[in-house]
Amino acid sequence: MTTGITGKKETLFFAPGCALMIYKPDLAKKIHLLLNENLGEMDMLLTCCQHKPDLPENSKVINVCPGCDKRYGKEFKSVSTISLWEIMNENSFIKYPDYNEKSMTIIDACPTREEDRVQNAIRDLLIKMNIRLVEPKNTRRESTCCGDVYYGSMPTGKVKELMIEKALEMPVDDIVVHCVSCILAVSNGHRKPQYMADLLMNEETAIKSLDLDEWHKELSDYINIH
Repeated sequence: MTTGITGKKETLFFAPGCALMIYKPDLAKKIHLLLNENLGEMDMLLTCCQHKPDLPENSKVINVCPGCDKRYGKEFKSVSTISLWEIMNENSFIKYPDYNEKSMTIIDACPTREEDRVQNAIRDLLIKMNIRLVEPKNTRRESTCCGDVYYGSMPTGKVKELMIEKALEMPVDDIVVHCVSCILAVSNGHRKPQYMADLLMNEETAIKSLDLDEWHKELSDYINIH
């Protein structure tokens, strides 16, 4: 068995990310427990990646959020990162749910659009969960944004139009995402989001509100506090 974790001197942290802690804090705790049971005790890192984390040297952060993956991987010295998807793909922590060859397509999140390691791990996991992946025309490094990245630089109504446009370009209704904001975007685009953490833990993907202003205020407030 491999773990994706190298070097015994590394200090491990699990970073659920702001969005997952707002979306499903209980799911974050469930994943944290799973990692502790299989990789050894590690702290849950709740400091937002948009703030300086002040982690010990040789720390490795197991991230769930593609934004965290990008920041921890590039902006902080002596800190490395690996996605939860890579960890889950390289280990057998759980019995993978069987989705009976259900057809799903995928949105590759903007911050990790250039990260083949993340995209490959996600696709491997979909195969292990018996999901038939229907690749969209614009995929991997050519993937186009779900629309959420434009929030704040465009009127909210225009952002929703872009979300609908993105949803309509997808080849099937069920859309795999690994960014919580993409859940909101796909839902606003009137398609069915399938969040990777939910798929792996056999939970339903369901956002409590489709209001973009409300969602981004929650994110902003969480980031400011953490």
